[in-house]
Amino acid sequence: MRLLLVEDDAALARSLRSDLEQQGFAVDISDNGIDGEFMGDEVAYDVIVLDLGLPGRVGLDVLKHWRQR
Repeated sequence: MRLLLVEDDAALARSLRSDLEQQGFAVDISDNGIDGEFMGDEVAYDVIVLDLGLPGRVGLDVLKHWRQR
């Protein structure tokens, strides 16, 4: 399964990526809402883990844009 992790805390993102990869996920990471939204539009992810407090664009706005499209 392919997973997008949108998380701006670098240490947390590294830890989650390691744990998720050990469970068999292919993990892509974005550290801001603008890039995360773009990545979510361009790739058909099975799962997206979206932080709400992101730089650039907050997670709820990213989710709102995805739902509108």
